[in-house]
Amino acid sequence: MNQSIDATTANSFLPMVSVVVPIYNGEADLPELINCLLSQTYPQDRVEFLLVDNNSSDRTFTLLKQSAESCPIIHVFSENQIQSSYAARNAGIRAAKGEIVVFTDADCHPQPQWLHSLIQPFINPDVVLVAGEIAALPGNTLLEQHAQQQDTLSQKHTLAHPFCPYGQTANLAIRRIALEKAGLFRPYLTTGGDADICWRILKQNLGRWEFAPNAIIQHRHRTTLKELQSQWQRYGRSNRYLHELHGVDLMRELTLKEYIHRLLRWLLKEVPKNSLQAIAGKATLVDLLDTPIGLYNARARAVGQRTAKLPENAKNIDWL
Repeated sequence: MNQSIDATTANSFLPMVSVVVPIYNGEADLPELINCLLSQTYPQDRVEFLLVDNNSSDRTFTLLKQSAESCPIIHVFSENQIQSSYAARNAGIRAAKGEIVVFTDADCHPQPQWLHSLIQPFINPDVVLVAGEIAALPGNTLLEQHAQQQDTLSQKHTLAHPFCPYGQTANLAIRRIALEKAGLFRPYLTTGGDADICWRILKQNLGRWEFAPNAIIQHRHRTTLKELQSQWQRYGRSNRYLHELHGVDLMRELTLKEYIHRLLRWLLKEVPKNSLQAIAGKATLVDLLDTPIGLYNARARAVGQRTAKLPENAKNIDWL
């Protein structure tokens, strides 16, 4: 934020905000999500929550309607034609009344000051994109602890992307006028849409982005190898799609020789060293298994990138 703007001015900056959340089979997540949304410190007369069911097969839509009946700032919509979170987000954007459109996901837990912190950078009229931070919910499993140690979901990775910065839609705010000029999400895209929409906005020089580190949502990391594999394969598919859409460099795959070399180095060097540190109380099992988990993730990402092919209709951009 511009340091010349005093605290009084910042605190009085309260534009109308629309929070859009796509939801697919989110029955288990809804109670905590709605509790977090309604616990925001941002004034309730300056915010609306647009919850979009994306053709769920569980009780999601029924529970959403019940929530909306008891709370006038919750509005429920459906996107049943296209099975894509981006199509669902577009449905929310079209219904939004706010000058700032904010995105998060059903399995996220926004902290009470989240919205207020995320919106403040927009006091500068040249800011069109603001990304908040994504922190880990406390986890007990080895995989959760590893992801937390690596800050896997942190926006610091995407905002430092070598091609162009972008914010993940788990915690992202966009000025509505930028959506009007650059277009909405590609509705048939299944991954990579957050980078795509940010890059289209930034490439058109519609304004700049800013990071709001105190705008925090918490997200649970994957707990099983199957979930972890799916996550990293999706990252690989995303990179392939962004390569085809924007010319992003493809990630180089590790060779079999490199995999073997890293595993041998782990067995002969890292395991003895970390074992001694663990005995001394200076390392954990997560530290001991860092290399094999990292290689597992790299392999899954490589498979995702190698096998993905961008569908022709995923090139389409929706417009307001």
